[in-house]
Amino acid sequence: MHRKKRIRDHGIQIGRLQPGERNAITDVEGVTVGQVTLSDGDMQTGVTAVLPYQGNLFKYKLIAASHVFNGFGKSIGLVQINELGTLETPIILTNTFSVGTCAEALIDYMLHWNPEIGRSTGTVNPVVCECNDMVLNDIRTRFVRRDHVFSAINRADKTFEEGGAGAGTGMVCYGLKGGIGTASRVLHYPHGTYTIGVLVLANFGRRDDLMVNGHMLGAMMGRRNDKEPEKGSVIIIIATDLPVSSRQLNRIIKRSAVGLSRTGSFIGNGSGDIAIGFSTAGHIPHDHHSDLLALNVIHENDIDQAFHAVAEATEESVLNALVTADPVTGRNGQQAESLCNYMDLL
Repeated sequence: MHRKKRIRDHGIQIGRLQPGERNAITDVEGVTVGQVTLSDGDMQTGVTAVLPYQGNLFKYKLIAASHVFNGFGKSIGLVQINELGTLETPIILTNTFSVGTCAEALIDYMLHWNPEIGRSTGTVNPVVCECNDMVLNDIRTRFVRRDHVFSAINRADKTFEEGGAGAGTGMVCYGLKGGIGTASRVLHYPHGTYTIGVLVLANFGRRDDLMVNGHMLGAMMGRRNDKEPEKGSVIIIIATDLPVSSRQLNRIIKRSAVGLSRTGSFIGNGSGDIAIGFSTAGHIPHDHHSDLLALNVIHENDIDQAFHAVAEATEESVLNALVTADPVTGRNGQQAESLCNYMDLL
């Protein structure tokens, strides 16, 4: 992904399962990611757009689910995902104070392509998630504008930058520079080969707790502060082409917490930790017909491999976010180091 050294390029292999071709969420067919990065002095923020597939998502919705591990967050759209089990817009990631701006822009985008919304059919459920980047970014200034959302969507591609890019520009993770990270795993079943891809917006954790592949790297860094509260957030986007129901998908995305914990997170009181998942295996038409809907889903006994995959891919995504992030000096001279400065300790 854009020629930066990722965690595997440092000789560290996470887990046992096989990654996809890019080792990214975009290994799931049809999924693309676009970003706008705003980085200049006190301005350290941006927008990341995840497009689940290239068709009309409002007319042909995807099976979806979300799970809140700790609800210190200001997201939009989760209630309807949980009630109906479907996703009908791209997913936008940004900073806390830009959620409203991004939701308005995403609604405009959907109205442009669907003139019947709010006229001959119902409204639309925009999905926007956030993390607080106020350590490095002057969040009160609210640099993100509506055109940044349109640009992020229009730039969506199979390859994209990790680390301090897009919504990850001003994020801090384990006391280091955090941001956007991604990874994937391939699933093999008698009925087919599938992919699970993960993208994280990593902005959580205490430096003392950081673990890399089972090694307590945070404790090796010095400057211990065990009384520092765990605060921040992480948004985990999980894509798959595995045919699952919303209930099964909810079970799968919950296992992303295993990947977080392997990096040292205990999902603290002040952290907004949220997972959203979708499956591209089938579509739910918006227009109602008299025919029954037919959906293929895996047998429950097949689900363990997906649990394993999402745990591994989440762990590797967090580490990729850390190791690809360059050091940053942001608001009021606040600095965030890169994990790369400490890799020799391993």
